[in-house]
Amino acid sequence: MTTPGSSHLTRVHAPEGLAPSPQYSHVVWGTGTFVAVSGQCALDEKGEVVGVGDAAAQARQVFENLRRCLAAAGAGFDDVVKLTYFVTDVAHLAALREARAAALPADRLPASSAVQVSALFRPELLMEVEAFAIVPARPGPDQA
Repeated sequence: MTTPGSSHLTRVHAPEGLAPSPQYSHVVWGTGTFVAVSGQCALDEKGEVVGVGDAAAQARQVFENLRRCLAAAGAGFDDVVKLTYFVTDVAHLAALREARAAALPADRLPASSAVQVSALFRPELLMEVEAFAIVPARPGPDQA
């Protein structure tokens, strides 16, 4: 099943021969400007960990940080083509899915990967998420 999502992106939830997934799109492509967002953790604007020991609170902060990074590039969650989740325990994926559901409609899910890691750069952190997005092409300053 193919879903347009937005005018510059196409999402394929289940290419022929693959089982559909309710959690991600198998393939997403588009035209425009590529945006890469570094892995975001549950840090506030002061660099303090939000929600120590609380996967749901950390997931909400991660998605808020992703939203801010995307906005800085003129992007939003509708423009995201790939999310990569790094978790210290796969049990934290449920909290990430809940936070993602608050940010992304179920018919516009990006491609995604999830990896369990032994640790992140601070022991209080339970997860990190990176994002790739494509925003509609904009003319450069000398092309406007």
